[in-house]
Amino acid sequence: MEILKVLSRLLDYPTEALYEHGIDIAEIIANDAELDENNKASLLAFVDQRFSDSLLDWQADYDGLFERGRSLSLLIYEHIHGESRDRGQAMVNLLEQYRAAGLDIGVRELPDYIPLFLEFVSTQGSENGKGWLQDIVPILALLQVRLEKRGSNYGAVFSALVALSEAAIDVQALREQVKDEKRDDTKKALDKVWEEEAVTFGGDAVNGGCPSQVNRPSETQRRDQNVPISFVDNSSAKAAEQAIRS
Repeated sequence: MEILKVLSRLLDYPTEALYEHGIDIAEIIANDAELDENNKASLLAFVDQRFSDSLLDWQADYDGLFERGRSLSLLIYEHIHGESRDRGQAMVNLLEQYRAAGLDIGVRELPDYIPLFLEFVSTQGSENGKGWLQDIVPILALLQVRLEKRGSNYGAVFSALVALSEAAIDVQALREQVKDEKRDDTKKALDKVWEEEAVTFGGDAVNGGCPSQVNRPSETQRRDQNVPISFVDNSSAKAAEQAIRS
């Protein structure tokens, strides 16, 4: 699914290398056979606006959305486990699945980073790709409606992902669910999190230590990464391995 590679790039930190290929990206979206017309039109509008703005403005908006607070985190396990120790174990299990599938990750990554997940899914064929998307579609849909609530056209990217999954999910119910949510990216909210968050000394982020270090990708983890990776939950490890090999 070539369109997933494009959506992966659009959700990663905007760089000059990406910024130079707006016309190519728009062409791929316009000619994609997997997208319905509504999502195609929304994505084209997103591309037109983002590539018309200055790169610095785009980067500033990205930082404001995805790197402040947790409600719009691009880390899958952030939404499933938060900062609990379960997240550390889930990371260990996930890395074991990569090794079982023959995936070689040469540097330390946060493997639940959505753009990297999409990079992997794009290599798995249309049917398998839909299955992988369905595994995390509740998170994708939640991010969609939260972005819509903030008036961000990044919601169009997540709307396209939800549609590509072909999953049965009540997006309108999620809109009602988040309608009264308080934003967690204000100075007051961020200060409160800072005061309340406990620091665990010893160990590393993957194995449960220093949880405050895994709130978001580091500079090297979130820029220009082309390492294909996957997401599996603890209950579907065998099915995931089979899907990767098929």
